[in-house]
Amino acid sequence: MEKTPVLVLAPLPDFLMEPLRAAHVCHDYFHAEDKDALLANVGAHIRGIVMAGHSMSPVALLEKLPKLEIISVFGVGYDGVPVDWCRAHGIRVTNTPDVLTEDVADTASALVLMTSRRLISANRYLHAGSWTQGPFPLAHALRGKLAGIVGLGRIGKAIAQRLEAHGMRVAYHGRARQEVSWEYFESLIELAKTADFLIVACPGGAGTKHLINAQVLEALGAKGTLINIARGSVVDEMALIAALQSGTIRGAGLDVFENEPLVPQALMQCENAVLLPHLSSGTHETRRAMAGLVVGNLAAYFDGKTLLTPVC
Repeated sequence: MEKTPVLVLAPLPDFLMEPLRAAHVCHDYFHAEDKDALLANVGAHIRGIVMAGHSMSPVALLEKLPKLEIISVFGVGYDGVPVDWCRAHGIRVTNTPDVLTEDVADTASALVLMTSRRLISANRYLHAGSWTQGPFPLAHALRGKLAGIVGLGRIGKAIAQRLEAHGMRVAYHGRARQEVSWEYFESLIELAKTADFLIVACPGGAGTKHLINAQVLEALGAKGTLINIARGSVVDEMALIAALQSGTIRGAGLDVFENEPLVPQALMQCENAVLLPHLSSGTHETRRAMAGLVVGNLAAYFDGKTLLTPVC
């Protein structure tokens, strides 16, 4: 059977590329030195796109692929895909939800612990030999503190459950009130004023760009810590740096950034920030499960079967 031509828009792990190459003719757009030449050569034949959750598939590119039928995203986020345009042009979009929920929630709760107990600084203190000169300064307990979650989807709920186990209270802000026991705040500002930890777990995209801005950070205040495991675009990074430098907020724990993998030097110099290289879903188990969904969605579509995880 003839293999289907697909365009690859991001660097992908071997455990995903191997089954992709077995089932499809893969054209590496991401690494192509002359992308225009590649599109001129194969663009008219491409029927599928495979991309990562943080990569982009702009309309200008999609318009050069007249036979495109499906975009399979290796990630839960698909804010780099023009979904409305795809829907209008009959192009299916899939992602890899659910399988990464637990790992992302684990990372969020770890960032809460690392920032509250200052575990990174404590580790450096010990390695520097400073313990012999005196005990490490006291940090802050979690019990009784309020975790304010922005976006109570699958991941937001999993984070809430973990933080409750640490003795924290939970409240949330989102588009609508849900049938849960946690307190709902219609106003993000009011949630920030009340929360000790403001945890961003909402989708990225134009609708949430810089949702966490200087006003929200001011409301969070000197008692508060910002945690972001969602998308870097949700936080105004320059406003966050200013808030960390001035002591407007106590600290931050970030796994995502506005212009990954580039992180502002000023942010890296903030001692009150714990920074991770977007590793929240980065386990062997989860990434392989995500790869299985990418391959499975493509196979289901081209075999005329029901998509495993459709977006549109």
